[in-house]
Amino acid sequence: MKINRRKLLSLLGVSPAILAGSPAVADDKKKKHAVPHGQEKVETLNPKGLPPPIQLFPMAPRLDTVDGKTIFLVSDGFAGADRFLNQIAVWFSKNKPSVKTVYRLKAGSYFDNDPKLMAEIKASGNAMIMAYGH
Repeated sequence: MKINRRKLLSLLGVSPAILAGSPAVADDKKKKHAVPHGQEKVETLNPKGLPPPIQLFPMAPRLDTVDGKTIFLVSDGFAGADRFLNQIAVWFSKNKPSVKTVYRLKAGSYFDNDPKLMAEIKASGNAMIMAYGH
């Protein structure tokens, strides 16, 4: 298979003007560095680079008890999440009547931040259950 050197060099980002060198010099280089057919090597660079380090955040500590606490039930708006969180609120009202549940719909999609809601939860809540859709 014959390789078009101009196309190969342009794909690698090298100017095809390199091919314009002296033919005598090119013949000498071919004789010195003759490589058997099929064993040619092309050196390339990886353009991806290194990803930035991942910053880990610890999970919030667990509550000792939920009795007398306020739990926010937060939906990201995915279909059915409101019904699921309603069933959790029903369970708490039957099994843990001292727990206050507050339903909120998060602004934006699941990966968007809602600083107003997070500030409300930090100010008046003890825990949060968030229903993410798929």
